[in-house]
Amino acid sequence: MKQWQSKDELVALLAELVEIESITGSPEEIRFPEHVHALLEQKHYFQQHPNHLQLHPLKDGRQLLTALVKKSDKKDTIILLSHFDVVGTEDFGTFQHLATKVHDLTAAYLNDEVELPAYIKNEIQQGEWLFGRGTMDMKAGLAIHLSMLERAMDDSFDGNILFLTVPDEEVNSAGMLRALEVLQQLQSTEELVYKLCMNGEPVFSKYPGDTGNYMYSGSIGKVLPGFFCYGKETHVGEPFGGLNANLMISYLSQELELQESFIEEVDGEVTPPPVSLMLRDLKEAYSVQTPVSAVTMYNVLFLEQSIQEINTKLKQAMERAARKIERHYQQKASLSAAKSNAFQPIAFKIKTMFYEELYAHAVKRFGKTKVERRQNRLVTTRKEGDRDFSTKLVKELVSMCHDLAPVIVLFYSPPFYPAVSSKKDAYIQNLIADIQSDAKVRFSTELTEVQFFPGLSDSSFIGKPTSGTAIQDLILNMPLQQKGFTLPADLMKGLQMPVLHLGPYGKDAHQWTERLEVNYSFGKLPDLMERAIRFAFRT
Repeated sequence: MKQWQSKDELVALLAELVEIESITGSPEEIRFPEHVHALLEQKHYFQQHPNHLQLHPLKDGRQLLTALVKKSDKKDTIILLSHFDVVGTEDFGTFQHLATKVHDLTAAYLNDEVELPAYIKNEIQQGEWLFGRGTMDMKAGLAIHLSMLERAMDDSFDGNILFLTVPDEEVNSAGMLRALEVLQQLQSTEELVYKLCMNGEPVFSKYPGDTGNYMYSGSIGKVLPGFFCYGKETHVGEPFGGLNANLMISYLSQELELQESFIEEVDGEVTPPPVSLMLRDLKEAYSVQTPVSAVTMYNVLFLEQSIQEINTKLKQAMERAARKIERHYQQKASLSAAKSNAFQPIAFKIKTMFYEELYAHAVKRFGKTKVERRQNRLVTTRKEGDRDFSTKLVKELVSMCHDLAPVIVLFYSPPFYPAVSSKKDAYIQNLIADIQSDAKVRFSTELTEVQFFPGLSDSSFIGKPTSGTAIQDLILNMPLQQKGFTLPADLMKGLQMPVLHLGPYGKDAHQWTERLEVNYSFGKLPDLMERAIRFAFRT
């Protein structure tokens, strides 16, 4: 019996799913796929085919879920991809206790128990909205995929439907990286041909007040470069006897924060410039010794640039910062020396290098066995997250080669998202044209194609990259590769397929005003998605 077809049924399902507070890394993130598994195992189809409904473990105890509705005489398969983890709820303030209780939170907001911005008040008067963490990003899309799974069980499609929902999309995409192995296994054991991946991520506004409704033929890319600065310690009473690492990262910040040279424009779509996500020294306790090491990391988004091109820009920024640090030091030292005959300014030149070069230098000096032994000792006692542990691995090598100081080392930390696009794929363009026509004729709704989904998504690991760049250029400078994290470049390449984002309409993902517009999302989108899946199988 179908349970998730009408608007009211989907609202009830969404409220049930949102109430499981599956924040990334929480116990509820572990419970969520078990709950969905329990819902699906009640279905007659999965009682007949229990091996088509599976939970797949990650190394850390979390799980992803696959549910395959298969036609015995068909190989063509469409993947319905979603994630079930959500960001935290601290931003809800005094309403945090209601953040995952959809109806209670919505009632509180609509009854003026909180002062909503005027533009939101105007919006919610024009339609039916539901507030809450995960309503938009992305449990509504997941709910609609469950609705499509029910229709597949009712023989609505001329092919196979593979429902795939994963954890950890909001942090490292560990769920999707594990899913690549699962998809490869299912492809072999079930003799599947992956024709298309439809991602249910929601529509993202392009600017405040944007009322456009979009679908996406690709997804934006991201790298997370880090810069490890190693100076020379000194007493604060003798500031020119060393080089403060905090001074070093301050100049990197000037060269990289909002740096326009990284902005990329493709067919009218524009990336934002880099912003710092981490900037701190690595002193563990207060003292009057200056910090000898510091680290900063930057969010860099891209569309068609290669890793080589990004590396070149980062290297140039690092070089500019190094020369400015030298000039700053010499200028200040000379001014201070002019007031006192007690010292002469020291001369130094800051080295700049990639992690790959640092590793090669350490191996040449100490041998690969000793270097690997030192790093593996850190791996076995690791307590840090990926960003901090990446930094720790770099610090270990720099400490071994401290004669390199002062030095700035460029490295990469997870996560990494390749930019992918199906815009030039005739199959996808025909599908998009049909969806747009259907939306306009049946529902008087304008759907606009955007090439790159701007919110980062797991589609990056399954679509066709926009650049032929070798991921190896990034992996060689990623200290964590094969040390607790693996970017499966060969597996990603082997599973490439067309991607399309067709998802619900909402606003303000990751904000306390996160909300879903119900009339389109649960009233029109399910029928549009069914039509899209049917067309995709016919083409």
